[in-house]
Amino acid sequence: MNNIIVLPLIIPIMIGVLLVFFNRYIKLQRIITLLTVLSITGISVFILNKIQLEGILRLDFGGWKPPFGILFVADSFSVLLVLTASIVTALCVMYAFSSIGERHEKMYFYPFVLFLLAGVNGSFLTGDMFNLFVCFEVTLLASYVLITLGGTKRQLRESIKYVVINVIASWFFLLALAYLYGSLGTLNMAHLSERVAEAGQDPLLTTIGILFLVVFSIKAGLLLFFWLPGSYSAPPMAIAALFGALLTKVGIYALFRTFTIIFYHDTLVTHTIIGVMAGITLVVGCMGAIAYKDLRLIASYNVVIAVGFMLVGLAIGTPVAIEGSIYYIVHDMIAKAMLFLLVGTMISLTGKTKINEISGLIKNYPLLGWLFFVVTCSLAGIPPLSGFVGKILVGQGAIESGSYILLALAFLSSIVVLYSLLRIFLNSIFGETIISLEDETPMKFSMIFPIFLLGIGTLALGLGAEVISGYVTDAANTLSNPAIYIDAILGGEE
Repeated sequence: MNNIIVLPLIIPIMIGVLLVFFNRYIKLQRIITLLTVLSITGISVFILNKIQLEGILRLDFGGWKPPFGILFVADSFSVLLVLTASIVTALCVMYAFSSIGERHEKMYFYPFVLFLLAGVNGSFLTGDMFNLFVCFEVTLLASYVLITLGGTKRQLRESIKYVVINVIASWFFLLALAYLYGSLGTLNMAHLSERVAEAGQDPLLTTIGILFLVVFSIKAGLLLFFWLPGSYSAPPMAIAALFGALLTKVGIYALFRTFTIIFYHDTLVTHTIIGVMAGITLVVGCMGAIAYKDLRLIASYNVVIAVGFMLVGLAIGTPVAIEGSIYYIVHDMIAKAMLFLLVGTMISLTGKTKINEISGLIKNYPLLGWLFFVVTCSLAGIPPLSGFVGKILVGQGAIESGSYILLALAFLSSIVVLYSLLRIFLNSIFGETIISLEDETPMKFSMIFPIFLLGIGTLALGLGAEVISGYVTDAANTLSNPAIYIDAILGGEE
């Protein structure tokens, strides 16, 4: 039985509902939330190894066999992301213990973090396009609460923009689903792939595919990302780290799944558009990362750059490039959470948000300073850290396919990432300290420890790339060969 694959969705929802009734018991909420997320991490490891032994797993709800019922599908790609999301959430929750504040914790912070994780995991595991929409909405509803948690003027201003753009995107999502169902009579992903292959991807289906591209691009922050920097920099940094690490990845996952399983027949149109959008996103994201001095905005624009880079692999579409993008997605979830938590710690220690207002932190907090240097090198793709493997594979795929413009933009963006973060390191971390021994705020262990673990993670992911290479190769193989996915869903029984 494959019932275990629904647990990463069910467990956080059930525990989140339970914690709503214990919102005043802060320590109890902390313990239960952390244990819940760690248990999902363990379950994800078990499922990932089970996939290597048995192949793609599926769960048919209500006993309805595909394509007639709703189902969950666990392959290496989806479960790798579920595992990474769970690890990152656990560390962000640990960071929140000493940074979010009891006032926020009593405002149902922990239940909504669990609801957010449930929506993210459900999006990764569903095998049905309508259920993907439902899980998207669960994720968004939780994020609407988290982005306004605290109710500052800046949060409310940015949340209006965030909510409006996502409501519009959800409306277009429903519209695209209606046209897709009207054209093919199914919303099961594997069945859709089969139907599109049988009918041929005519102009109508290509147009529907482009509509999905617009929807998922908004969700991922690809090109249409004007809402992202403000929205991701407004909430408390533990929440911003969750957003930066997880939310865009849901849209990116949907793009990869949709345009490798369903709409992959007319790549001259769809993948060319993805490539153009990825290139523009890289350029504009680089401009934003250089233009601003606000630590939070620099981190947010680095999210935009990463989105563009990850979608370069999809636009190229070769197995090597897709494998590189999968490596980079996993890396970016860890490294981006680390970046946001470091920025949050710097702001917490100094009360300042601009790089020219902070100086010499490494003299007061050497571990903090060197951890920032680690994440700078990791995001820039410097070996042996985790960003290097993904960048090399995407670059190899670009060379093999002759996509030299995307190759140039992708690797120029790495230089800009290095410059934007070194600017923080040289201005705010190095230099003469502005904090005297008398005014030095003690570094809280529960703030620096999760960041240290993320630093260990990005180093281990780089040095131990061979450990996960089998999982990543299997994930890329499934995305590159839709028949594997289709056969696992429609070709036999559980």
